[in-house]
Amino acid sequence: MENPDGYFGADVAATYDEPSDAMNQSPAIEPVVDMLAQLAGGGQALEFAIGTGRIALPLARRGVDVQGIELSGAMVQQLRGKPEGEAILVTMGDMASTRVEGTFRVVYLVFNTIYNLTSQDAQVDCFRNAAAHLGPGGTFVIEVGVPDLRRLPPGQDAVPFTVSAERLGFDTYDVATQAMSSHHVTFDGETPTYHSLPFRYVWPSELDLMARLAGMRLKHRWESWDRAPFTSDSRQHVSIWEKVA
Repeated sequence: MENPDGYFGADVAATYDEPSDAMNQSPAIEPVVDMLAQLAGGGQALEFAIGTGRIALPLARRGVDVQGIELSGAMVQQLRGKPEGEAILVTMGDMASTRVEGTFRVVYLVFNTIYNLTSQDAQVDCFRNAAAHLGPGGTFVIEVGVPDLRRLPPGQDAVPFTVSAERLGFDTYDVATQAMSSHHVTFDGETPTYHSLPFRYVWPSELDLMARLAGMRLKHRWESWDRAPFTSDSRQHVSIWEKVA
């Protein structure tokens, strides 16, 4: 039977908050929360793909009223098991189409999750859904990597991102369709484990066009949450679009 949680079932949810992962440590979380709290400015915040509450919970502790949309029940179960996790209102559903009541000052989508929508239509719908939840002047924030195609010579379709004695990770790309997959091999004991996730990579300029279709315009683009300049060498970006009055 198909997993109702998709690629983020109980096995993934149980290890998502691994403390040794840099994404779960304070230096990675605090700058995100600082910026989102500033953008919320006393208003409500809505997280698309809220997951286990990695960002939502510390943001709520700053006094921001946070809600979330999430497709995976297993991820929400992890959120509910954390201190103050029961207080976060989560609506189950797809971030490209699910609506919640209220008007928000900021909608945000972090850690490459826009790639989880594997068609251009779904990504466009995600922008429209964000805009529908924002009041005039509200902002939509995305954190996402820049496609790593400069490391991809002709005839090769795979780029490694992690190589160690414990783990092998690599991405495969189809440059004709912008489809990609992330592959993970973990060496834990005698038998290695393997899983992969499908994605659709998207360029910054393409995201800007999606925003325009949804009635938003680019306000800021930085390389990181600490507002480092975005350059031709940047491997990720934090982009903020404002809803036009």
